[in-house]
Amino acid sequence: MPIGVPKVCFRTPGDGNASWIDIYNRLYRERLLFLGQEVDSSISNQLIGIMLYLSIESYNKDLCLFINSPGGWVIPGLAIFDTMQYIEPDVQTVCMGLAASMGSFLLAAGKITKRLAFPHARVMIHQPAASFYEAQTGEFIREAEELLKLRETITRVYVQRTGKPLWVVSEDMERDVFMSAVEAQAHGIIDIVAIE
Repeated sequence: MPIGVPKVCFRTPGDGNASWIDIYNRLYRERLLFLGQEVDSSISNQLIGIMLYLSIESYNKDLCLFINSPGGWVIPGLAIFDTMQYIEPDVQTVCMGLAASMGSFLLAAGKITKRLAFPHARVMIHQPAASFYEAQTGEFIREAEELLKLRETITRVYVQRTGKPLWVVSEDMERDVFMSAVEAQAHGIIDIVAIE
């Protein structure tokens, strides 16, 4: 029998009675966000909404985004990235488990000096992919052109966020490059490896 999302007791400041809320809502109140699935429009919109709300609530308190994601869609991931750069609070990023593909892109998107990975975390970067293998020729060409633009955008961001030269990032994105936390730090995707 599935246990579902755990609930915890929480008392709203100024309220005399405590109520039971799901654990993620409780953690959001502490400015702790989670990306624990593939990036898609639904999770993207949820995270963007939470980040905007929390930045309005307090613009000078950091947010912390915990990432354990196999990647996902490029456009919803870029929407999260843009929001992270737009809001006033710094967004710390923490890799626990796996940050692959769009997950690693969002890991690198955190405030430089505040990007962290746990010691046994894995990070993977590669070029964006598309599903145009079933498309008609005209659509195939248009989608391929769009894919090249997205790849250029993602490569530019990795260059800016990691401090690595364009040729290094471009070469690494040609294939799946898996890294340990220490290797991700050397690559400039994270700044700190948490101590065991």
